[in-house]
Amino acid sequence: MAANFLKSLFGEEDIDEQDGLYETSEQVSTPANTSNKVVSINSGRLNQMSQISLYEPRLYADVKQIASQLLEGHAVIVNFTQMDANVAARLVDFLNGTVFAIDGEMKRIGKEIFLCTPKNYEISGSLTSNLKNDGDKF
Repeated sequence: MAANFLKSLFGEEDIDEQDGLYETSEQVSTPANTSNKVVSINSGRLNQMSQISLYEPRLYADVKQIASQLLEGHAVIVNFTQMDANVAARLVDFLNGTVFAIDGEMKRIGKEIFLCTPKNYEISGSLTSNLKNDGDKF
């Protein structure tokens, strides 16, 4: 309908010549070997959740499971209140060596509670000023 109106204003041959300008038989080709180099910042972390494991060991043998969690990249909070003082001191020494080996960090967060973290965690702040050193096991 609009084409008929334009034909009546300008004449048929002018419109036909202009129609040829808009019709193309060329196909646009895209390179076949293009690769998508855009990567989402969060794509690798969506399925990975950080984990903090809680332990209250009663035997020295429990240290193996705690150290395994650290080696897998998980943070660990260990409560030594249920252990003998000498065994707890040995366990703290073992965990200190494990944390050192993975370039992590170990902080006291309570009288007999420690936070052990691997390298990819950052511990900020300090609770040691609130802790009393009298009567500690280690």
